[in-house]
Amino acid sequence: MALKPFSELVNAFLLQSQSGGIMRIKQFARNMGVTLLASSAIFALSQQAHANKKLDDLSEQNTNWVMQTKDYGSSHFSDMYQINIQNVHKLKPVWSFSTGVLNGHEGGPLVVDGIMYVHSPFPNNIFAIDLDEPEKILWEYKPKQNPAARAVACCDVVNRGLAYAPGTKDYPPTIFQDQLDGHVVAINAKTGKMLWKIENSDISMGSTLTSAPFVAKDMVIVGSAGAELGVRGYATAYKIKDGSQVWRVYATGPDEDIGIGKGFNDANPHYGQFGLGTKTWEDDAWKIGGGTNWGWYAYDSDLEMLYYGSGNPAPWNETMRPGDNKWTMTIWGRDVNTGKAKFGYQKTPHDEWDYAGVNYMGLSEQMVDGKMTKLLTHPDRNGLVYTLNRENGDLVNAFKIDDTVNWVKKVDLKTGLPIRDPEYSTHMDHEAKGICPSAMGYHNQGIESYDPNKKLFFMGTNHICMDWEPFMLPYRAGQFFVGATLNMYPGPKGTLGQVKAMDGVTGEFKWEIAEKFAVWGGTMATAGDLVFYGTLDGYIKALNSKNGEELWKFKLPSGVIGHPITYKHNGKQFVAIYYGVGGWPGVGLVFDLQDPTAGLGAVGAFKELAHYTQMGGGVMVFALD
Repeated sequence: MALKPFSELVNAFLLQSQSGGIMRIKQFARNMGVTLLASSAIFALSQQAHANKKLDDLSEQNTNWVMQTKDYGSSHFSDMYQINIQNVHKLKPVWSFSTGVLNGHEGGPLVVDGIMYVHSPFPNNIFAIDLDEPEKILWEYKPKQNPAARAVACCDVVNRGLAYAPGTKDYPPTIFQDQLDGHVVAINAKTGKMLWKIENSDISMGSTLTSAPFVAKDMVIVGSAGAELGVRGYATAYKIKDGSQVWRVYATGPDEDIGIGKGFNDANPHYGQFGLGTKTWEDDAWKIGGGTNWGWYAYDSDLEMLYYGSGNPAPWNETMRPGDNKWTMTIWGRDVNTGKAKFGYQKTPHDEWDYAGVNYMGLSEQMVDGKMTKLLTHPDRNGLVYTLNRENGDLVNAFKIDDTVNWVKKVDLKTGLPIRDPEYSTHMDHEAKGICPSAMGYHNQGIESYDPNKKLFFMGTNHICMDWEPFMLPYRAGQFFVGATLNMYPGPKGTLGQVKAMDGVTGEFKWEIAEKFAVWGGTMATAGDLVFYGTLDGYIKALNSKNGEELWKFKLPSGVIGHPITYKHNGKQFVAIYYGVGGWPGVGLVFDLQDPTAGLGAVGAFKELAHYTQMGGGVMVFALD
């Protein structure tokens, strides 16, 4: 391989080494065509036992973006720096593609071996686009679904993206999709032909699918949705080969159903151990108790542990379900092979505010008390950030996303319990006012990013508060089972959104900026010292990740509720993002709702959004001039 000129080497190294780190130096060497000599011990640090090694390897290649979360650790970080703080202002759109669907476009496209896979919300169409000829559709998949799914979907008919599995002797390269009407499909990634289809959820009970599947080992893992209709949450693993079920575990009920066995929470028995999935509910309320998991997964291939969160209990009216309501609102660490829970930490016992804790799970390895520690960091809808030891569930830290969070005073790090402020509790015959955050949370479904060199998380947030008044209602299968009227409005700082740089171990915020509307889709960070994200009013923006300075923005055809990605093709770095306003914050605009309490309170909070953007969905791709 020909060596680069020495001056080019030096300049590139200076740009690349601003934050230091072995990983960054190794990547510099790869990018510049230099052989890096290092001890076997250094290289051994990066050599891990992999499950689905092919997928893991692909995730490390800059030509690909093969998972919604970028990689198993959910870094959402690229070590590319062709686009950087010096030249990002030169980014221009180079091509775009419309999906032909108007509802909200959450998630992001996948890029594998020169093909971009684009998905849409209901009816959940999929398109394969050749990056050499982006004007050409290689294949399309347009499923026929039960239209009744639209009527039971909470908060728009969104879909959070596709998953990919490389081919083996047992199956071809495969795209997986969760469909709104409760089905999971496997599609040949080369041809677009369906390989298999199974029913995961029963829409007659209000159980839909909006999540992105997750591939680990020889399985695809699928969540559930519908807590607002009294659906009992569960996660299921299916064989990639044929869709046969490997395991299914629930959020509520008997220990056997939940996957709780010997050794559960042994390191932290104060979190709770056995029999609590029924004992902490009144009578059989756990059977309609919620705890669905429609968010994101992370995976440690060394430990062979899967991480995700279960969501809010049902109904929202807390008076109707006394007790801690375990194991809703829980961070799970499970054996990926069996689904058995090794630990479960309930963040918000007896959740009173719909703080569905299914959000981003970011893995890192950092120093804690002088020891390198495997960590999981989780910004929750309840307005708190939790960092746990992901081997045993030990709580390392828990702190407020913003100083305006008021329902909780602090988290007792010894017990793991929140110390509530009773002023903001909810109960019958009372309207609680000024609760921060709102049910939308100070963080919702967005995928965030972690820069391993800076050891910082970059987080898009909502800054929304609410008034809450509960009411009684009966449970009816397939109908909304909420029991609360909400009014939402901007938080005390006057805007609806923020972007923050955060140390997940210390709880220190390095910088923050305000956004007029919620930053719903999350962030992407790069080694070019950049943080990219989209806004509800229709911008894609790039910030300097060192200080939060805005360096570039571009107005898209519609608002953004998805996340950006980046990839290299033919030696050039590209940035891509979905546009298409909708989701919970855009539900009023999408369905033309006027009552401020409609959309579970979202209409009032985002009443101005229609003055800044309108519907329309697709992907737009950017590159340097």
